[in-house]
Amino acid sequence: MIQFSRFCPGATIGLGLSLCLLTPASADEAPLPKLGPNAVPVTADAAYLREASAPDYWAFEAFVKPQFTTSACSIAAVTGALNGIRGLPGLAEDTVTTQPEMLDLVGNAEWKALSAEDGDGVTFAQLEEFTGAAVTAAGMEAYRVESYKPRTQDEATLTELRARLAANEISSADALLIYFNQGVVTGDWDGPHVSVIGAYDATADKVLILEVDQEWYIPYWTPVPVLLEAMLKPTSAEHGPLEGETGGLVHIVK
Repeated sequence: MIQFSRFCPGATIGLGLSLCLLTPASADEAPLPKLGPNAVPVTADAAYLREASAPDYWAFEAFVKPQFTTSACSIAAVTGALNGIRGLPGLAEDTVTTQPEMLDLVGNAEWKALSAEDGDGVTFAQLEEFTGAAVTAAGMEAYRVESYKPRTQDEATLTELRARLAANEISSADALLIYFNQGVVTGDWDGPHVSVIGAYDATADKVLILEVDQEWYIPYWTPVPVLLEAMLKPTSAEHGPLEGETGGLVHIVK
């Protein structure tokens, strides 16, 4: 049985095709598990969410929706984060903002094109820029956008990353978006992706990622050192204009 390539968020190869090439599996190869050893689905490990207050998880999980195209992980993550910070609208006539509505509200033609089906997906710098534009367009004057882009895989960087995750875990008044190589965590395809940080268990040194790639995944935990590795791995040449991109955190802070 041949295992064909699957469509993936924010990935481009040749002619603008938004998909990533996986090595075909021959008949004598065992099928890959849904998640590799660096990711544990929340359904298999929910102890922290039962024992800790986990404010980010409870604020954002309900608002993080599937990306509406294979290239829309950035707008899906931004929309979920802003909806989570603002909470459920108070009036019956008010709707929860959708991804297309957020794109229309921001009015940035480039972001809309990059997020469309077969779009190129965004760079880290564009994620920071577009997140700031969305905060402004949503009328969230009390908020600003900051970024953290790690450079090295060492103890000093891990310490800094853990401190940022711990600070974010205190309340749901802010939100962390993560730009990372999804395959480092999931063990599947090799490509850039954006999602929302849902929780940080400091005792176990693991992070919960609220996936927007919900055709393929649900929220999963990964160790902090793996998360750092995923942010540092450069995007390969098959992803066209995103080649060489590394990731980091975009912080929506009050």
